[in-house]
Amino acid sequence: MTATDNARAERRHYPRPGQPDFLQLYQESAQYRIELIREGVPAREVGELSALLAMSKESLLDALGIARATLSRKVRENLPLAPDESERVLGVQALIGQVQAMVAEAEAPEDFDAAAWMSRWLTTPLAALGGATPASYLDTVEGQKYIANLLAMAQSGAYA
Repeated sequence: MTATDNARAERRHYPRPGQPDFLQLYQESAQYRIELIREGVPAREVGELSALLAMSKESLLDALGIARATLSRKVRENLPLAPDESERVLGVQALIGQVQAMVAEAEAPEDFDAAAWMSRWLTTPLAALGGATPASYLDTVEGQKYIANLLAMAQSGAYA
């Protein structure tokens, strides 16, 4: 492993059970996130993300538009996700980081679980989405940007 590989490994912030830090991903540069997308997120991260969100893997895969057979094969063969799949997974992680940033700014309790809150919010129909759930927008990058904007508007009080 080269020094560059070691530095990348140290900076990785994929969720670890009980120790998620999505705030760092949210605050990272676009170039760094692009590098992660191009490298490909390890397929096993989808299962870890599903567990952190307390969301069934099937529900998360449906929301992200990732085929179960594809994921199973990639996990079994220890392969990374394709760039488009990686981008959607990292996008959800960044959304959780955005919630962590909002909570930190609001000086909410330290034990606030951004992933658990996000899981509930993603599955709640919202008037701002015409009664659709935020999860139904996770399968595209534009949809994820739209959801991020809704979170920012909620923080500012634009949507209750």
